[in-house]
Order: sequence, then structure tokens, then C-alpha cells
Amino acid sequence: MVTNSALKACIFNIQKFSIHDGPGIRTVVFFKGCPLRCVWCSNPESQNPRPEKMWDSQGKKNSIVGEYKTIDEIVTEVMKDLPFYEESGGGVTLSGGEVLYQAEFATELLKVLKEKEIHTAAETTGFAENKVFSAFIAQVDSLYFDVKHYDDNKHRQGIGVSNQLILTNLAYALSHHSDLTVRIPVIPDYNDSCEDAQQFAKLFNQMGVDKIELLPFHQFGQKKYEELNRSYKMQDQEQLHTEDLEYFKNVMDAHGINCLVR
Repeated sequence: MVTNSALKACIFNIQKFSIHDGPGIRTVVFFKGCPLRCVWCSNPESQNPRPEKMWDSQGKKNSIVGEYKTIDEIVTEVMKDLPFYEESGGGVTLSGGEVLYQAEFATELLKVLKEKEIHTAAETTGFAENKVFSAFIAQVDSLYFDVKHYDDNKHRQGIGVSNQLILTNLAYALSHHSDLTVRIPVIPDYNDSCEDAQQFAKLFNQMGVDKIELLPFHQFGQKKYEELNRSYKMQDQEQLHTEDLEYFKNVMDAHGINCLVR
């Protein structure tokens, strides 16, 4: 396959030997840029679509996060771990930020990987025009789709955008993709109540979602806000743990939805 050698994307990390972002051992390519503004975002360095400075605790420049790369450069890097993919049934996962923010590049990258018979996965919020979204997921073997809230007003409050486009694309994915897992980042005082669990389950039953993962809120990204000189609204919020979401899982199980807590 001949690729557009001039096409570039801003990438902020290529993580090797990941085991939580799809089947087997994987390499995760993190795309910079996201149209959402989740107040709990654990990768704030992923929001800006361009390279930016991060600072150390003394206020001195520590590093530049984000680098423009071509498809060939990324393919060369991820193919170094081909033996691990073959041995474990793994492959390459595209993540972000929001990978669909740079959808043209990401879709072309997936085509090259599939031509090389590499298993592909993607993690997305689904916030993109349906034409863009449908072309992208057609190249993805395993799709992980974030749903932050079932209520449009609450979604706008916590994320900054409506959930209507997201749910429209989720409905499309459910009817056009055979390996789809919905993920809910469970956030204290936002979407973590028993009533929230019931409403999510009701929505998923209506849409035909039968497999979800719960992602408990954590504080792993707090230091990054300091390094970016940004305020972090969740800094005083306690983390959630697997056992804290047992009630949420029980609700999903009661509605016939296969639920895993990550």
C-alpha cells in the first residue's frame, strides 16, 4: 500500500507492552488533541492538539510533549514488537486524547496495519461526524467506546459538549461492529450513584449494549496538571477502587449486561 508520506499527526506517546488496551500484548499510539474537556481527565497533556511545554516542580522547562510523526515512522516503530503480537495475539491500539481528532491520519494508519495483518484496536469517545466515525471503525478489529453520561445536560456540565452525537455513533457501532466494548469512567458525584447505574443500564438495554467495562476514578494524572500550569478541579476527590463499584456491577448484571470492573 502506498501511503501519503506528507501526512503527519501529533503523537504524545507510543507505549510498549500494554495489556489493558485490547487482546494480548499491545503497542498503544496516543494521539494528541481532544474536543472534550472532562474535568477528571487523567491525560491533560492530550487535550491540546499541538506540542506543548511541561514544567518541573521548580518551574523550569522539563520537556516538550507531542511530536509530529508520519505513518511510516509509526509503523516502523510498532513493527519492532511484531514477535510479541504474534505470540500473544496482540497488536496495535490507537488512543488519545481523541484519536478521531486526527481521523484522516488515524484511518490511513489503520489501513496500513491491517495490510500487514496486525490486529488493530481503538479507544474513542465517539465524538466525530458519522461519516468520519464509520470510515474509521471499518478498519478497527476491537473497538472501545467511552460513554460518560446518559443525561445530555449532565454530559454538557462535565464534558463541555452534548452526548447526542456520541450516542448516535454508538448506535451505529452497535449495528456495524462485531467486537465492541462500552466503557464508563465512573466519577464521584457525577455518574456514580445507584440511580446512575440504573439509568445507564436502561439506556444500554434499549440500545442493545451487552458488554461494558467500568473504569474507577483515579488520581494518576494529578501531577501532570502541575507540570502544565493548569488547575485540577478533582484534586481533593478520593479515588475509587474495584470494590467500590460492586453495586454498579450488580445493577448491570441484573439487567443482563456483562460487566467488568477495571
